[in-house]
Amino acid sequence: MLTPLASAFTAKPADIAWLVSAYAVSYAVLAPLIGLLSDRIGRRRLLLPALALFAADALAVAFAPSLTFAIIARILGGAAGAALTPTAFALIAETVPEDRQAGAMGLVLFGLTLGIATGPTFAGLLTEVFDWQAPFVTVACGCLAVLVLAARILPPSVARQGRPLKASTARLLDGAILRPNLSKGFWLGATIAGFLISGEVLRSRYGLSTSMVGLSVTAFGVGLAAGNLTIGRLAAWAGRPETVLIFAIALICVTQSAFFATEPSLGLAIGLLALWGFASGLAAPANTAIQASRAGSDAGFVLASSESMNNGALLVLAPIVASWVGRGDTVSTAVLLGVCTLAALGVNLIDRQYRPTALPCGAG
Repeated sequence: MLTPLASAFTAKPADIAWLVSAYAVSYAVLAPLIGLLSDRIGRRRLLLPALALFAADALAVAFAPSLTFAIIARILGGAAGAALTPTAFALIAETVPEDRQAGAMGLVLFGLTLGIATGPTFAGLLTEVFDWQAPFVTVACGCLAVLVLAARILPPSVARQGRPLKASTARLLDGAILRPNLSKGFWLGATIAGFLISGEVLRSRYGLSTSMVGLSVTAFGVGLAAGNLTIGRLAAWAGRPETVLIFAIALICVTQSAFFATEPSLGLAIGLLALWGFASGLAAPANTAIQASRAGSDAGFVLASSESMNNGALLVLAPIVASWVGRGDTVSTAVLLGVCTLAALGVNLIDRQYRPTALPCGAG
């Protein structure tokens, strides 16, 4: 959608990338505060208003009179995202046994994957058949439909007395929490930044139309879905999600670098996108399960703080890689994203030595 949006707002694709950055700033700033709130007032009380807010954001962007207005409107989307994703994962941590959490998070991420897999395709088709506003209106309608469903099936919120803010914040500096948070910030920030401009790479290399770009990047979503559905069995076979995470990040590094640094045939490029997506589909639930199991009662705050780190990385990387790809410098893009992913791999190799400390009988 970068090129259609650039045309609609009479701007450069690199300028349109600030729509992503505005979302990321809002998300990064608000997520820890909202995470603390979810630990105290309950998950349902945040998830339902967040869905309504996400719908409002999509409509605001669709009918924005200027790019500046649209960028400001994306702050709403960031606030909604900060309430949705980490709160949903914290709900899993509360309701699913620990040995099944990686698989459960993979299934929940499969819902996100369906959006990634089908979103670009429908966005391209809707834009060509109607106009650029159509995908955003569709997102708003989808959010409202999910809001109605969620109001019927989400368990009631349970208010609880949270730990003092200082104690919760101190947990973020605990190595067992800090290492997976840093890892996810590095690899996921690089993955999202790379995926966001992968369509423009395909467009410029192979002369694809907007609808064909959408169909092509769907391969990433198909790979994501396969990874999400595989993680439960793979984690059970490997014994620990930490082992799966190391393998997945290494595969991300290889496939992502090959996609940007080389100029393969269109078929091979789509294959690389699929493998890149598969690795990401393994890494996300594995990383999140590790964080949730170690965070305990602070799951909402820890997961939300991790999301802030992810979006902080995205905020830095997205404008840079969009600018480089805009001038055809995909090699520098590959180097930057590769360095971030290798950093994540290094952190996880260190963290591989972590073993949970057994609690004494009767401890909380």
